[in-house]
Amino acid sequence: MNDVEEWDGACEAELDACGLSCPLPLLKAKLALNRMASGAVLKVIATDAGSQRDFRAFARLAGHSVLREEEEAGVYRYWLRKA
Repeated sequence: MNDVEEWDGACEAELDACGLSCPLPLLKAKLALNRMASGAVLKVIATDAGSQRDFRAFARLAGHSVLREEEEAGVYRYWLRKA
């Protein structure tokens, strides 16, 4: 987790990017975040191992927060709070 902030685990939207390779999971997440209000949380599910590096860098550069990351059996889950 990048930020220490209160969060109840809820998300306003979910994006399934399973089976997509770089850069598609990140591009689809960026488009989804563009449609969301500031402070909203997007959950992304991906299977591309490179998505870990991509989402961390994207959040840092765009000012978003990675609230949580999980990996289980090659499935990566991210919760991003829009800046």
